[in-house]
Amino acid sequence: MTGGSRQELPIGRRIAQLRVRRGMSQQVFADRIGKSKSWVDKIERGARRLDRLSVIETVAGALGVATGVLVGRDGPQPTVTEMSVAVERVREALARYEPATAGVAPAGLDRQAQYALAAYRHAQYPQLLRILPDLLADARHASGVGMPVSTGDLLVRVYRLTAQVLVKLGEPDLAWLAADRAMTVAGDDARRTAIAVVGLAQALRAARRGRLALAVTRTALHRLDATPSPTSPSEDVARAGILLVEAALAAATCGDATTAGTLTDQAARLAHRHGRHGGFGPTVVDLARALIATGLGDNGLAIATHTLAVSTDAWRRLPAEHRAGHLIDITQAHLALGDPQAAGRALIAADRIAPAETRVRPAGRAALTAVLRAGSSPADVTRLATLVGLTRQP
Repeated sequence: MTGGSRQELPIGRRIAQLRVRRGMSQQVFADRIGKSKSWVDKIERGARRLDRLSVIETVAGALGVATGVLVGRDGPQPTVTEMSVAVERVREALARYEPATAGVAPAGLDRQAQYALAAYRHAQYPQLLRILPDLLADARHASGVGMPVSTGDLLVRVYRLTAQVLVKLGEPDLAWLAADRAMTVAGDDARRTAIAVVGLAQALRAARRGRLALAVTRTALHRLDATPSPTSPSEDVARAGILLVEAALAAATCGDATTAGTLTDQAARLAHRHGRHGGFGPTVVDLARALIATGLGDNGLAIATHTLAVSTDAWRRLPAEHRAGHLIDITQAHLALGDPQAAGRALIAADRIAPAETRVRPAGRAALTAVLRAGSSPADVTRLATLVGLTRQP
């Protein structure tokens, strides 16, 4: 992996640079954010992850910068052509089948993967696309030369992450390929399969294959056990909960309201029984309920459910990618209810959280176009449209 501009630096290195520029020692900085000097040192060296939004916001505040600057979101967004070139590099990486050779050590590979995951959670899609080709090659090589079992787990996660970002960028068929690779690596391991199938289900839904997405998620749920006990590890709870949500969304895409409702209720019971773990919790379920209602045409219920969910503290703790993506999706319900002003406000809020969601993702651009077509757009919506190269549609 090669270095480059400041936006390509790991978040720990970026923190160190900003701290030094402001003349703060590690101890002074640690005191300002309520952490130990040892904690700061580990973050800056990359020995410890920094992916909790609340902590990132605290760190950014102490450094006097916006969170976007800290995670590399302060530069101009790439053009559609530049994104197409970046996607093509990922396509080429997925098509390679070189013989396995010794490569990055497992510890370094894990740090690279964690950095890639953080980039995804902060909707840093251009940055992630720069990382993925080398990361795919390194993870595949490490797995092929018989490194520890954990390397196989990591390869599944890298393939899944690749599938998820490709779905975001409007490439469902290529995402399907990446997800299929994850499923192949997962083999008969139920836990790995539960990780891999999330990317596959999302790719299938994006390709309008809702019934297939429902089938694969249900199969994974049966193998994993969708009803963890009160003493189950939090990771098992999160995997089961996320699969239930994915299965419910898949059911909604093929118009199966009964199955979608049953699966969502099951996910809600699990969330309320176990709380929030690893990207799963009551708010995640409620956001899914809102999108399911939108897909099934009950837009009033969708907006009511959405409004309650986004008023919680748990909403603000969700990754930027999840929050901004949801706000873009919910514009459909606002528009269906004849409220383009609310749809526009949702888009502007999404843009403030994660600009790549509105300016890079095809879904964001499509939602913005729909709001412009609805007429009487607020000035900030018009400015956003100008920034991304869209004009008001007749």
